[in-house]
Amino acid sequence: MLSSCPLPGLFVTGTDTGVGKTLVAAALANWFDRRGVRVGVCKPIATGCAHRREGLVSEDAEFLAHCANARQPLDLICPQRYVEPLAPAMAAQRAGRPVDWAVVQRSIDLIAQESDRMIIEGVGGVMVPLDDRHTVLDLMVSLGMPAVVVARAGLGTINHTLLTLQALRTKGIRIAGVVINGYPAESPGIAEETNPQVIERWGKVKVLCILPQVQALQMPHLPADVIGAMDAVDWENLASHGTIA
Repeated sequence: MLSSCPLPGLFVTGTDTGVGKTLVAAALANWFDRRGVRVGVCKPIATGCAHRREGLVSEDAEFLAHCANARQPLDLICPQRYVEPLAPAMAAQRAGRPVDWAVVQRSIDLIAQESDRMIIEGVGGVMVPLDDRHTVLDLMVSLGMPAVVVARAGLGTINHTLLTLQALRTKGIRIAGVVINGYPAESPGIAEETNPQVIERWGKVKVLCILPQVQALQMPHLPADVIGAMDAVDWENLASHGTIA
């Protein structure tokens, strides 16, 4: 499918769509950039893209590029873009434009040449089909990067998170840990308060940090409380070794 990622880094996946993968991936890129590390970002495939004067644009890729201080153009950061907000396999089929894996490989290789660490963001959850043969899980296997799993805070997240962890382990993917996103700090319920410890116990995984609710991602602003929560984690060890030393 693809060659393994040539740099240490992290693959950001999620338990579902809309769980905050872009926020976490952008905050990761920002973490490395603030430490003087040349961080490359890539969202290989995006759907639900917007028509702009310069062409079809992924707003997620725009946010990643901004938070990483990326040197590369957006069409390299997000090489495969589709208009309809569907699973990539269906969006590509309806557009009559299959995913071009050679183009994805070229993007990753070129970004890696100008970077020291790599953050790659997936699309949807791990079982989302990318084409007739491959899922996000297959993409993760081929890249060989440790996975950061982004999960919701509320009721239902235990099942979604444990199933995601199980799927990753069946393919031998290293799991760096779980980031819980969208925690209602002002009025958490019992589910939000207890879910982290249940996920750690039953998932045999570390909940790396808990991010507060964010109303909307607005460039060029990454919320200060998100930055603060991310700063409590040693992401360099996770990117380099897949675990915290």
